[in-house]
Amino acid sequence: MRVLGFDPGTATTGYGVVYGKGSRLHYIAHGIISTPAKQHYALRLKTIYDEAVALITTHKPDAVAIEKLYFKQNVTTGITVAQARGVLSLAAVQADLPIGEFSPTEAKLAITGYGKADKKQVQEMIKMLLNLEKTPRPDDAADALGIAICQIHAGPAQLLER
Repeated sequence: MRVLGFDPGTATTGYGVVYGKGSRLHYIAHGIISTPAKQHYALRLKTIYDEAVALITTHKPDAVAIEKLYFKQNVTTGITVAQARGVLSLAAVQADLPIGEFSPTEAKLAITGYGKADKKQVQEMIKMLLNLEKTPRPDDAADALGIAICQIHAGPAQLLER
């Protein structure tokens, strides 16, 4: 199963593509979608959507996995992340791809075996699991690889009924 994982954000959305079969994982790609800070939010969302569509077209995933919304105090940040999640979900649904959703805790548990692992521990495990020479950077892209790995461990995501 080939999974395109996303760590959504309006300024920076991380993505990671991983192929998994059984317990074997293979790194394919990772990176970020970034938008200009002073750009109108609608144009930023269009950029995220367009780039997500391009990634889906290029990598032809079997599923998309998106980090669930998580915020403690800043509601404004939560709203913008929710908007980014929306356009990422739209791109996946328009490509008839199933969508898996995972919280940061679920991803940490799937990758390290410990739901409260810190970022450094998670990144080191991702490096080991994917047999990478360096820790994946930036953090958003590393998180997206983790979300993709979480989906592979969870098994096939369900296609949404229309």
